[in-house]
Amino acid sequence: MFRRRRPLPLIRRVRELLWPSAGWGRSTAYLAHRLRRLPGTPYGIAAGFACGAALAVTPFVGLHIAAAALLAWLIRGSLLAAALGTLIGNPWTYPPIFLWTYHLGTWMLGDGGASPAPEAPTLGGLIEHPLQALLPMTVGAVPTAAFAWAATFWAVRAAVVGYRRARRPLARESGR
Repeated sequence: MFRRRRPLPLIRRVRELLWPSAGWGRSTAYLAHRLRRLPGTPYGIAAGFACGAALAVTPFVGLHIAAAALLAWLIRGSLLAAALGTLIGNPWTYPPIFLWTYHLGTWMLGDGGASPAPEAPTLGGLIEHPLQALLPMTVGAVPTAAFAWAATFWAVRAAVVGYRRARRPLARESGR
């Protein structure tokens, strides 16, 4: 019903994903609007989104949505909100997130955070020496994920409660 008559070519869809033509502000506003209007309780929506945001800071990129959905299901959060929460991790935010988790992890492991990044940050280098980067990033992701979960849970819960409270008089007037 709401699809384009002529679908965009693949290259244009990828470009829109990386740099929206409508602008980042409009894309962010749309995501916030969709999040506030999700069905479910404020707790469920906030818990699901927080699970997605928390798991988006882990280095296991291919597993973010599945792991977020599993965690959200375990704590009775919204699975759709969990999938939306993983959008915190994207091509623009992964580099600073991964640098932060790597340096925090090396500091937590007793390296003092002074060790340089792996010599060969290539896929081949990571396959040959996976623990050189993966172990510090995983260790650093644990407290970062806990912080991300708490921060996004309270922010999203407050936004959903406030949005629904503001819409309540409008819904009564229209007879919904």
